[in-house]
Amino acid sequence: MNGSTKAEDWPTFSMILETENLATADPQGLMKSLASLAAQQPSPSLANEVLLIDSGDTPPELLESLQQQHPWLLVKTAPPQTEYYAAKMLGAEWATGDIVVYYDSDCIYDRHWLRTLLQSFRQPDVQVVAGETTTNGVGLYGTAMALTYIFPQYSGESDLQPTSQYFLNNVAFRRSFLLQNPIPTDLPLYRGNCVLHAQNLLAAGHQIWRQPQARSLHAPPNGWNHFFWRFLLIGHDLYWQKRLLAKTPKSPMPKSPQGQQNPTLTHAEDPTIGDRGKLAIFRDRVSKMVQRDRRHAFYLPFCLPIVIFSALLIYVGYLITLRRPHYLLQTFDRVAETQ
Repeated sequence: MNGSTKAEDWPTFSMILETENLATADPQGLMKSLASLAAQQPSPSLANEVLLIDSGDTPPELLESLQQQHPWLLVKTAPPQTEYYAAKMLGAEWATGDIVVYYDSDCIYDRHWLRTLLQSFRQPDVQVVAGETTTNGVGLYGTAMALTYIFPQYSGESDLQPTSQYFLNNVAFRRSFLLQNPIPTDLPLYRGNCVLHAQNLLAAGHQIWRQPQARSLHAPPNGWNHFFWRFLLIGHDLYWQKRLLAKTPKSPMPKSPQGQQNPTLTHAEDPTIGDRGKLAIFRDRVSKMVQRDRRHAFYLPFCLPIVIFSALLIYVGYLITLRRPHYLLQTFDRVAETQ
């Protein structure tokens, strides 16, 4: 396809982001993130709306400044303390485009990210398209986060592939399909509702597609407090995902066109994967990290203390939640309210 950005070249679409991530976003990273959105083809100005769902997490002066810099941002007010997934679903209800595209303010998106997502919906049977998100950064901390944080490395593939998961910072749905099959919002999780949602979709016979060319870079945890709580809560979420998935009908792992299960389809924190599968994913992640940036090979030996501590926090978070299932999330919410 050529680089045309005429509205008639694209399905009607709406874009949705929320203010919860803005609360922990680095100001410079936030500016870079929105600049990457402004540079997309098609332009976000061609969307039916770009909704910024505000639930009271962001100072009004920051919202006003963002709207001045990016006039296509439309701030919509949600009830106070509306959480991440509920805000995303409110956006889908308020949107008017045929396609709903989800975007997060702590990611930087490739210039052709939006185009490749929207092009995938020219196939009428496609209902869900996930892009690929990986962790940004190189160095002692950046390499450690690339190795241990939630997001896998880029697959290196180019064609649309079936997948078993998606991340809500980089995915698009047909709006009618999403409203008929909503993301659950009443789960005892901090993040990871989309893991349950994806399994429910697969169990119901729906297909999730992965577009490898729709790429984004996600910022690692910003600062000690964010790092500490984020990895503890990964352990919390692992416990609850394992418990909730046990009640979900099993669905077969999607396979590549060659018939092989692809370890890039699922990340190492997925509780449905056994130890041998996680080891294969770990090896695959290290290999792809080095392929993407050879500097990772230099930093890998030196970042092991951070890697070990990150894994320990996940393990501790899991054990705490095993004994007191709601303690960590309730404590995190109380701490967040005082900051």
